Amino acid sequence: MKKLRIFKIFSNKYVYLSLILALGFFIGWLVFHPSRRTEEKHDHSAEVVKGTIWTCAMHPQIQMDQAGKCPICGMDLIPLVKSGNSSIDPDAVHLTREAAQLANVLTSVVRKHKPVKEVRLYGKVQADERLLQSQVAHVPGRIERLYVNFTGETVRNGQVLAQIYSPELITAQQELLEAAKTKLTQPAIYDAAKEKLHQWKLTDNQIDIIESSGNGQTTVDVIANTSGIVTSRLVNTGDYVSQGTALYKIADLSRVWVLFDAYESDLQFINKNERITFTLQAFPGTEFSGTIAFVDPVIDPVTRVAKVRVETGNQSGKLKPEMFAAGIVSTTLTEYRDNLVIPKSAVLWTGKRSVVYVKQIGTDEPAFKMREIGIGPMLGESYVVTDGLAEGEEIVTMGTFSVDAAAQLEGKPSMMNPVDISGNIDAGRDNSGNKTSEKTRKADVPMNFIMQLNILFDQYIFLKNSFVQSDMDKARQTAQEVQNALSKVEIKLLTGDAYVQWMDISGIMDKQVKTIVTAGNIEEQRIAFSDFSDYLYKAIKTFGLTERTAYYQFCPMAKNGKGAYWLSETKDILNPYFGESMLTCGEIKETMNYR
Repeated sequence: MKKLRIFKIFSNKYVYLSLILALGFFIGWLVFHPSRRTEEKHDHSAEVVKGTIWTCAMHPQIQMDQAGKCPICGMDLIPLVKSGNSSIDPDAVHLTREAAQLANVLTSVVRKHKPVKEVRLYGKVQADERLLQSQVAHVPGRIERLYVNFTGETVRNGQVLAQIYSPELITAQQELLEAAKTKLTQPAIYDAAKEKLHQWKLTDNQIDIIESSGNGQTTVDVIANTSGIVTSRLVNTGDYVSQGTALYKIADLSRVWVLFDAYESDLQFINKNERITFTLQAFPGTEFSGTIAFVDPVIDPVTRVAKVRVETGNQSGKLKPEMFAAGIVSTTLTEYRDNLVIPKSAVLWTGKRSVVYVKQIGTDEPAFKMREIGIGPMLGESYVVTDGLAEGEEIVTMGTFSVDAAAQLEGKPSMMNPVDISGNIDAGRDNSGNKTSEKTRKADVPMNFIMQLNILFDQYIFLKNSFVQSDMDKARQTAQEVQNALSKVEIKLLTGDAYVQWMDISGIMDKQVKTIVTAGNIEEQRIAFSDFSDYLYKAIKTFGLTERTAYYQFCPMAKNGKGAYWLSETKDILNPYFGESMLTCGEIKETMNYR
């Protein structure tokens, strides 16, 4: 009876299902043991998170202890540093592969290359001075008629340009007719009368007609003695002119000169009879070439440039005086043929020292250590290395600023480190952690010079604001003001090393500001503005300002991710490289206080 009752209990479908569920929970507990899962999860989390700093590839100043989004640009944060790797040099900066990839850090092996120096020159097309003519009046009188009435008109040799009424000519013809009556008895008087008309450019045929007709001319024609373009008309109808008065200036433009400005530092690379290629703003995409015919032996004391002359044919008339030209002279530097050559983008220049980041060997993930090097001439987009690197070493050639920013964040040697690199005596940090420089001025730099540098800085700010507004025409106009301010900074106020430093800095700045004036689009202008900013920063660090505070700001995304600096008069980030599209992208790298 008892067995029958138990059977009925188990035969109940609800009890049966409950037993199956209980059995399932028991098996699940055996397979997925809670203590084991907790232990595995704990170990994995410790492996990934412990000792990791999360940062933004575009804004390395952001540091967080957990993953997330960048508060500035919204990008995903990436792991920057892993602890516990004892094989890395303590002075090296370590990036994870993900961080290096997102920051677009690229490296290349150092090799020897043919050192070809490219010197960029800027100038204008000018008329050949040897083909300029002044068309003058050979007889005194009144301008009766002008046959050529405007500047720019084409004339040919032998063409009648004007007609002059000359009382003196009438008198001279009468003297000839009277002398002709006694030419057999008094030939000397006759010959003198003829010679006077010859001096007034009358031909023998005209003189014979006067004698045979017995009537003199009341007017005389002014005949062109050359072919070309009228560049100046100097008289009007009815004007009285004397013998020798210039009526027109005529230029033969079948051949022209292209006059380039060459700075002192570039003259060593420019020689007579070297080939030069050049382009004209009026003909984009067309390349011209010529031979250097003359290098001015005297340097202009104001502009500090020497003229380099290229002579070229112009039968088509395409080359017109005052057209802007940009030329390149390529010279092989034989004295550096055994030196290493590295990309310009690999070098961080503090104004006193040049540094690169060398990839460390024997590490699982990218690690880079800063190294000071010696550099020689700049070869376009590369530098000659004089010391500090060995062939076969691997250096950072793109994303160098990102690596340097990571080094600064970790407190390791970097470009802006005031102890190891910059050597700034008064360098400190402001409340935001940015580098600052207190007011300093070298004893051998006169205050007049610094005041002129102040004016240059003020004009630069207007130029910067033009790029913030993305206004190409305004940038061109303000660049001309900057160029004017630069030309008024008197190098004669300096002596010794200061003189040489300003000569080099101002020469490069003048090139870049001319590029801004002549560039065909705003992107070219912004690239030149970046280079100009770098050298203005160097000038300020070298010579100082007065009663000014300048903020050295940086955008890591400018110049296709290479990064670019600019100077500002305010702390506010107003990006001149992108304008409204990325107006606030950037950060303050240094505050220079000269108050």
